[in-house]
Amino acid sequence: MSSSGDPPYDRTVFYLSDGTGITAETFGHSLLTQFENLRVRSVRLPFVDSVEKAHEALERIERQGRIDRHRPIVFSTLVDSEINDVVRQANCRFLDLFATFVEPLEMELGERSTHRMGRSHTATNSEAYQRRIAAINFSLAHDDGQQHTELAQADVILIGVSRCGKTPTSLYLAMQHGVKAANYPLIPEDFERGRLPAELYKYKPRLFGLSIAPERLAEVRSERRPGSRYAALENCRYEVAEAEAMMRREGIRWLSTTTKSIEEIATTVLQQLPEA
Repeated sequence: MSSSGDPPYDRTVFYLSDGTGITAETFGHSLLTQFENLRVRSVRLPFVDSVEKAHEALERIERQGRIDRHRPIVFSTLVDSEINDVVRQANCRFLDLFATFVEPLEMELGERSTHRMGRSHTATNSEAYQRRIAAINFSLAHDDGQQHTELAQADVILIGVSRCGKTPTSLYLAMQHGVKAANYPLIPEDFERGRLPAELYKYKPRLFGLSIAPERLAEVRSERRPGSRYAALENCRYEVAEAEAMMRREGIRWLSTTTKSIEEIATTVLQQLPEA
């Protein structure tokens, strides 16, 4: 058990990069989730692209180690060897993701990698980048059934009751995978008619449903509109039951988001997308 002077976490984890640090953080987080009882303080240090910044990072890592009384863990995607050598001097567990994976690939392919800093995030004119930007704009314009125009361009249309996770899933699909994802709410009027909104029948093969446990839905809605009928557990039970019954009746694939991360939801949706 920690004494009163100890930090409320076990280790500080630094994610170092000459770019945004997203790659290092994503990979490092995936590894650390395997240690269920580990409490970590995460610090991202992006754009460490000079020797001067490397020394600043070194000092920060050393200082944190003295505070924690445990050496920090460092996940690095630094490319420049001189910058890397500076940070490696820190008293830390240094995990070099490029050295771990790029060097074996160089040996296997018989080709030297470019070793250019920030390469994974500089291709702003690439087709993939432009596709992601277009998908983000599309998802924002077609959030929560805002408009019906250009729905034919959607790769997927997420449906479900309000606050079941449609918007964050749509944006994640757009940002990470370049998928044009619209989302459309199912509302009490739809349940009274016993039919989907008329506009959606044109695109039925592209529909994918999201649901959620009524208890969790009531919690989420109460944060937004406490004490309202909208957030009442009885109403949430009614809406969820009606939405799930409608999706079954219409033969629409769906899943519950209650215990799933955005990444898990998005992966399931991607597996179900109709082939182009």
